Amino acid sequence: MHPDDPRCIWEDVPAGGLHLRVRRPPSAEDLIDEDEFADDERLPYWAEVWPSARTLCGLLADMDLTGCTVIELGAGIGTGAMVAAMRGATALSTDWYPAAAEFSRWNARNLGLDMDAQVVDWRAPPQSIIDRAPWNLIIGADILYEARNGTALGALIPQLVGPTSEVVIADPRRPDAKPFVQAMEAAGWEYRREDRELPGRIDEQGPIVHVHRFRPPTEHWNAPVIV
Repeated sequence: MHPDDPRCIWEDVPAGGLHLRVRRPPSAEDLIDEDEFADDERLPYWAEVWPSARTLCGLLADMDLTGCTVIELGAGIGTGAMVAAMRGATALSTDWYPAAAEFSRWNARNLGLDMDAQVVDWRAPPQSIIDRAPWNLIIGADILYEARNGTALGALIPQLVGPTSEVVIADPRRPDAKPFVQAMEAAGWEYRREDRELPGRIDEQGPIVHVHRFRPPTEHWNAPVIV
């Protein structure tokens, strides 16, 4: 499905005082591909703006990101990267679905943003995003919904950061987030958590989103995290 498809819908995403209106497919379920699922259990989660993404957008809207480089992992349509670009960042939206990157680019252009999107498989990241490291800010929303995601992120994130980078992940209290957080702490990452009430639609996890914030260890900040 292309963003110009008349079946696509518009959605207003709350982001502080910023106006963020994006176009997306009407239903993620309609995009399920049995062959893709059989290959690696891939599901088109990218096609929805999840509650944690709304929380992340609100958080970023309150930040001055002028001159910062920001990469959003598992971005879907890329609302977090869009808000980061609105707040002055050089932002990149990434997802492993080519269609997600296409929608990200389309929406960014429609909003008049200078923001790119790229297809990224966490297990085999393109050298181009490694070469652009260190990123000042690495962000994600509801990306710890499976144990394998934590394992892949534990290997990828240390390749993207520098000593002063920050990682911010909004998560609706998924069970698989806990082992990831514990592994990051065990590897020496500085950690704090904020609890935020969801704006708008509430999912099955309840009304509170955990915002996990990490800073790299002072030494060996580029070592893989074993989850």
